[in-house]
Amino acid sequence: MAPLLSVVVPMYNEQDALGPLTDRLRPALDAITADYEVVAVDDGSTDGTARQVAELMADWPQVRLIRLRRNAGHQAALTAGLHRARGEYVVSIDADLQDPPEKIGEMLALARRDHLDVVYGVRADRGTDTVFKRSTAGAYYVLMRRLVGSWVPRDAGDFRLLSRTAVDALTALPDHQPVYRLLVPALGFPSGTVRYVREERVAGTTKYPVGKMIRLAVDSVTNFSAAPLRLATWLGVLSFCGCLVMIVFGVVVYAVGSTVPGWTSLFVAVLFLGALQLTCLGLLGEYVARIYSTVQARPTYHIGTDTAARAEEKTPA
Repeated sequence: MAPLLSVVVPMYNEQDALGPLTDRLRPALDAITADYEVVAVDDGSTDGTARQVAELMADWPQVRLIRLRRNAGHQAALTAGLHRARGEYVVSIDADLQDPPEKIGEMLALARRDHLDVVYGVRADRGTDTVFKRSTAGAYYVLMRRLVGSWVPRDAGDFRLLSRTAVDALTALPDHQPVYRLLVPALGFPSGTVRYVREERVAGTTKYPVGKMIRLAVDSVTNFSAAPLRLATWLGVLSFCGCLVMIVFGVVVYAVGSTVPGWTSLFVAVLFLGALQLTCLGLLGEYVARIYSTVQARPTYHIGTDTAARAEEKTPA
């Protein structure tokens, strides 16, 4: 039988964090008094992470090990774990213990009590992060809420609980580079939050250096917004308006005789062609944005309840 709870833990070179993680995660899960499994996803680690997890399985039978052939990235490892988790509820948590495992029981209790499909772990205090990390994270969430929608929760990373319904909806989507901190709230499932204080990394080094943070921001913008494509449209419109003003200026200067022969015609022709090119580029961007949206093939809606379907289920055959 499928367990009640699956805990997905993406890992990349986390051999030094495995001991402290086990010391806190196992008591937290045992205290829930429900069937559970721990899905450890080794993201192509080059240290002894996979070996230590394999050794841990001998003493902790609820642990499963999934090994990726190469380092595919945090979101890809998370996807692998979500696709293979069997629990009625699935929690994702990193191995660095910056997100407290002790909150998992509270998240599960909240989801079952209020019939929620998603429970976000929201960072109430990021005092352990550097000023640079806090400022860039704040800028990221402000940008995403402006471009994607105000329904994106602030300071909610990848520490969350999902119901089986939400997991099945996510796995059915065709996204090849999912950004779950935006994709999960986009589905619109009933959700709640559990607040916690973000702790310092227990061991090792961050797996999200500046380069990967920029990559995450780029993936977030390009996966969920056509704003960069539509920027060409607005630049084309603004440049066209500016070119009209400059054309009028060129004609006036020609009329008062303050130009050399041929200057006005060349000036007007360059402005006109430049404005025309930018406008056409903007129009192409609009059509590319529609192709981009079609290729994503995301559902435009997700039905929560249907009273007619319930009535059909109650009607005897």
